[in-house]
Amino acid sequence: MSQTPIDLLVIAASNGENLQLAERFAAAAREQQLSAQVLDLTAVELPLFTPRALAAGTPPAVAPLQQQLSAAARWVICAPEYNGSIPPVLTSAIAWLSVQGDDFRALFNGRPVAIATHSGGGGHTLMAALRLQLAHLGAHVVGRQLVSNSSHAAKDASIADLITRLQQLQTPQA
Repeated sequence: MSQTPIDLLVIAASNGENLQLAERFAAAAREQQLSAQVLDLTAVELPLFTPRALAAGTPPAVAPLQQQLSAAARWVICAPEYNGSIPPVLTSAIAWLSVQGDDFRALFNGRPVAIATHSGGGGHTLMAALRLQLAHLGAHVVGRQLVSNSSHAAKDASIADLITRLQQLQTPQA
């Protein structure tokens, strides 16, 4: 089963403010005549990645998740800061995806990605950790990032600008 190709997949790593931010990114992408979908990682039935969980076998949700991610030319990741870093739901999903196949970078390598957060903790350490991890996996992370919180809401113009910048990056060769 293959997914229909889409221009932009917006990944939400929480079901609160970052899911709302993800919806705003998808709406802004559609305003730019792009096909866009939101993926709420909190709704994906993935167990915590551990060596024991891996030994028990790949969870059924991994293959459809991998297909959905592969079908998107570009991604935006909207994630909150958890204890100064990446939220567990995102870390675990990346871990599951990176052990599929012979090349742990295959899904990420060359993938244009923008990162954004709505975070009560400031979000800057999340942005640094996420940028470092995605770069390690081979993704092309947009230089600009979006950091918002309850005092400084994300601006529509900033969201639109990130989507425009993301469109300027080349997609991986099939």
